[in-house]
Amino acid sequence: MPRFMGLIRMEEGDAVGTPPQSLFDAMEVYIGERAADGRFIDGGGLYGTEDAVNFVVRKGEVSRVDGPYAEAKEVVGGWSLLQYDTLEEAVADQQIFADLHAKHWPEVTVISTLRQISEAPGD
Repeated sequence: MPRFMGLIRMEEGDAVGTPPQSLFDAMEVYIGERAADGRFIDGGGLYGTEDAVNFVVRKGEVSRVDGPYAEAKEVVGGWSLLQYDTLEEAVADQQIFADLHAKHWPEVTVISTLRQISEAPGD
């Protein structure tokens, strides 16, 4: 069964604020239904970049860059590991996920990304 990574990106900072309770409630139902039937494997929200650490490999050298990152406008705010029978089913369900955000938190810009996970080298 194909597996997918869902990522949600959004602006970081105080201007975004906290998601409304109605979104938390809707997501609890959405995730609960998918966890019960095996589509949702794992996932969660991420803290902001203030404590993030990046290791940058450039020209054979490794450097460490600690957050916060003033130049970052969008950050990954959450992730999920999902599985579906088909790509079409995954895409349709990601649309529902995006629609929940549009309905319950319309004042923010959210980018919801779905990527299929490579199961073997070269596939």
